[in-house]
Amino acid sequence: MNTSSRFAYAVHILALLSLQQGEPLSSDIIAGSVNTNPALIRRLLSMLAQAGLTTSQLGAGGGALLARAPGQIRLVDVYRAVDEAQLFGLHREAPNPACMVGRHIQQVLVGIVDDAQRAMEASLGARTLADVTAGVIEAESALGSARAER
Repeated sequence: MNTSSRFAYAVHILALLSLQQGEPLSSDIIAGSVNTNPALIRRLLSMLAQAGLTTSQLGAGGGALLARAPGQIRLVDVYRAVDEAQLFGLHREAPNPACMVGRHIQQVLVGIVDDAQRAMEASLGARTLADVTAGVIEAESALGSARAER
């Protein structure tokens, strides 16, 4: 029962690229910020590029860039680009049909899980990369203010 970190990593990558204002970043630099290996970053960048969210610049000084303005990148698009799993999974093995709960739990849970998935996607659809970047800038400003008060 693992959860995926791909969405969080992908948003991190995109926020970092957003703050670069058109300057490309290498997967090594991005990996340093995310604190993971560059191969994982390249894999995620490939998924983001397939979704039209990033592009790359080849050659010396090349690297990853945003393909669209941060305000045009909805978080639900990021989620769909890197995470094919449902928010909640159902039983991996069929429950016991000799048990009343086992016989019916799957059909009852399907509607509940589908509702939760739609709500999560609606929430992500209402937010953009610009919102994330603004939140990062705001948090950094608050940290700077707290340090100055000491």
